[in-house]
Amino acid sequence: MTRIHTPFTARSTAAEVLAGIDLTGRRILITGGGSGLGRAAADALRDAGAEVVAPTRSELDLADLDSVRACTAGWRGPVDAVIANAGIMAVPERRTAANGWELQLATNFLGHFALITGLREHYTPGARVVLVSSGAQLRAGVDLDDPHFERRPYDPWTAYSQSKSAVVLLAVGISRHLGAVSANALAPGSIHTNLQRHIDRATMRALGAMDEDGDLIHPDGYKTPEQGAAAEVMLAASPLLGGVTGRYFDQDNQEAEVVPGGPEPMAGVAEWSVDPAAADRLWKMAEAAVDSHRPPAGQG
Repeated sequence: MTRIHTPFTARSTAAEVLAGIDLTGRRILITGGGSGLGRAAADALRDAGAEVVAPTRSELDLADLDSVRACTAGWRGPVDAVIANAGIMAVPERRTAANGWELQLATNFLGHFALITGLREHYTPGARVVLVSSGAQLRAGVDLDDPHFERRPYDPWTAYSQSKSAVVLLAVGISRHLGAVSANALAPGSIHTNLQRHIDRATMRALGAMDEDGDLIHPDGYKTPEQGAAAEVMLAASPLLGGVTGRYFDQDNQEAEVVPGGPEPMAGVAEWSVDPAAADRLWKMAEAAVDSHRPPAGQG
């Protein structure tokens, strides 16, 4: 399968990606659209004419399957694209959602799975799903035998990396299980957003993202939110990506090379993140979790 190359670069902005594209009449749902990358993407899409729906956390809590079900049950009208942008990172201690799933996997993956599959009746022909992953997917795949750290020691970064590998597998799974809906994942690159709220100052300084006084700094390679949102809107709305599905795009806004995962690779998408067999197993696991949380017929 030939890798896709786009005319954009790591410094392209969301507005530049959408230049000359008229999205009037398109309806796009974006999670985490109130700040950071999500807000930058939402603003660019609105400027291009799209109707953007960006529920706040009080309207849609991805860690709460009841909240997700209420959102999908109450949805009216068509959906041309979903951008799964919201997420959490490096929660310091092991925490679980109400259904027992480890919190990062529950929020970053399962909540979006429930949202995307719950809206299946509303997708228009050619609808797209965009899943925000991370270069962290190179560091750890999904442990399908112990995904919630019930037997292995909990590590914040392993849990985050696992959740972002799961997000890429969701793109593969959607391509295999949701018919005409296309789905692709991306790594936006390094950007200062609220996603870093759980990271301590020592780690931020070690990353070169904070000075000794606690002020944020921007090392070489860091992006603005408008640059980080470029791949989100590219995959959601650019005609260049029409019909493309099951792919992963890196921080340069290009399709990434498939590489072995592990501590060494600094670029690409890990083999475990695009493995169809793993995607199918994870899909079944997610379906079972969502189905077991449904109320009895006639309730809810």
